[in-house]
Amino acid sequence: MLSDIIGKELIQLNVRAKNWEDAIRRGTCPLVTHKKVTPEYVNKIIEIAHTTGPYIVITKHVALPHAPSEFGALDSAIGITTLETPIEFGNEANDPVKYLFCLSAKDSSSHLEVMTELVQLLENEDFFRLLDNAKNPSEITDYIKTIEQ
Repeated sequence: MLSDIIGKELIQLNVRAKNWEDAIRRGTCPLVTHKKVTPEYVNKIIEIAHTTGPYIVITKHVALPHAPSEFGALDSAIGITTLETPIEFGNEANDPVKYLFCLSAKDSSSHLEVMTELVQLLENEDFFRLLDNAKNPSEITDYIKTIEQ
């Protein structure tokens, strides 16, 4: 379940970022701090994005920064970061990005069920209104727990 891997300690609201790389570094910071990923994992996300383009921008205003698990994913987790000012990632169809869902998966298959739940959450306009208006991370974790019931 999403609530099992999205803890309030992994949620940041209204973060300032200079550019897309800075947004990824800031968005993944709680994952590094709480030992969900290594700093090398974050570097790999950015390296892959430089090589392949903004593959992590998955829908309007939403990025899903992630890399293959072998590059430093230590535990399954999703960190949520909202940006104070949306940032251009280079994806014409879906820029600017305001919401980052930073993913860490221990292997290539264990996170698939959770990804299905995340997609459903990202289809919910009420969730984005909450992200825009939340004053603290527990509002978001409480909402996720409520919709899971």
